[in-house]
Amino acid sequence: MGGIFGVIAKKNCVYDLFFGIDYHSHLGTKRGGMVVYGKDGFNRAIHNIENSPFRTKFERDADEMEGNSGIGCISDNEPQPLIVRSHHGSFALTTVGRINNKDELVERAYKKGVPHFLEMSGGSVNQTELVAAIINQEDNIADGIRLAQELIDGSMSMLILTPEGIYAARDKLGRTPIVIGKKDGAFCATFESFAYLNLGYSDYKNLGSGEIVFITADGVETISPPREEMKICTFLWVYYGYPPSSYEGVNVEEMRYRCGEKIAARDSVKPDMVAGVPDSGTAHAIGYANKSGIPFSRPFIKYTPTWPRSFMPQKQTQRDFIARMKLIPVKELIHDKSLLLIDDSIVRGTQLRETTEFLYDSGANEVHIRPACPPIMFGCKYLNFSRSKSDLDLIARRVIRAREGDDVSEETLRDYADPESTNYKELVDEMCREQNFTSLMYNRLDDMIDAVGLPECKLCTYCWNGKE
Repeated sequence: MGGIFGVIAKKNCVYDLFFGIDYHSHLGTKRGGMVVYGKDGFNRAIHNIENSPFRTKFERDADEMEGNSGIGCISDNEPQPLIVRSHHGSFALTTVGRINNKDELVERAYKKGVPHFLEMSGGSVNQTELVAAIINQEDNIADGIRLAQELIDGSMSMLILTPEGIYAARDKLGRTPIVIGKKDGAFCATFESFAYLNLGYSDYKNLGSGEIVFITADGVETISPPREEMKICTFLWVYYGYPPSSYEGVNVEEMRYRCGEKIAARDSVKPDMVAGVPDSGTAHAIGYANKSGIPFSRPFIKYTPTWPRSFMPQKQTQRDFIARMKLIPVKELIHDKSLLLIDDSIVRGTQLRETTEFLYDSGANEVHIRPACPPIMFGCKYLNFSRSKSDLDLIARRVIRAREGDDVSEETLRDYADPESTNYKELVDEMCREQNFTSLMYNRLDDMIDAVGLPECKLCTYCWNGKE
């Protein structure tokens, strides 16, 4: 994933930019970057943030930089923002999204006269530089953004900083958000709507799908109007989003309460307490507890002083280890108890199985698991929700393969995703046995969509049902 933030003001805006970017640190752990434009032109800093937070790496840069406009990001992939010089003049670019047809677009760029790409990320072309190469194929930046929106298979939202102002462009299907905030003499553009609240900004405008605006310190001009079709990522509410953020007018924390209520309404077990896997499972658990009347408790505490971000580090084995190390048991709340545990999702199953074993080792009699979303059937091809290199990394698909063999039809997968089908019930039972849970009940897709409150046609549910 990743997050982006930009600001333009009538006075020095560096600290607004610095703190606005920092408020996206929950969305990525690999690199951070910021670039400002001032009297001396563009000034950029990029740092690796795998082993320390954005704030500590960029404090000196924020003290030394000066400018009235800037953009920046937290990135889980390529180093950015990039500064580009082309026939459009000089501009800086930062992006969030995923390009599935990268090889095709690189070849197209070569044919259009791009001689080479300078930035490499993990042995591949830096996708932000590729976006810049597409933009530079048109006569102006706005047309270049439109071309990128049309050519890219996947998703792509971006901020472009020019000497005159900032272009903000949301993905053509709105899979990720961009929100505009306003205060006296300044505007900002952000992925997370809460990122500007403590900086004195108020809500000004939510960009629609594919909408492009040009922002100056005096106002916001629409360059391309929003499109009708939308497919915003549902995992923004279930997992990725920070609790005070809202997307399409729907607050993350409230949605998670509703999710928990939906699960409780269909459940029949009577545990001693309800708990959430911190942090994103906590609000779901509160909703469940409020609906069921079963007490909410915290039988383990997340140790944040040295590992504050749940996404780090990059390697799966290290993430599993750190996930275990961060959770400190409160044995007095676990011993001889029946617990119902809510997590945002089950992807591979490794971490939740280890958490369950850790609860049994601490004296729990029963551990009932209630994921806040349905079984994940397909790896995300739009926002890199899961780092899985194959669908078979997903626990649901591993169990299905064991039952059905290597060649599983789309029709069969759809049947396994149907909570009313025999295959679905047997899939859940098998996962429950494999993970050593006392019981397992997933949130249903229809209930999760109801908890969001938007029409299903506006939500991306690909990872659960394979629908584009």
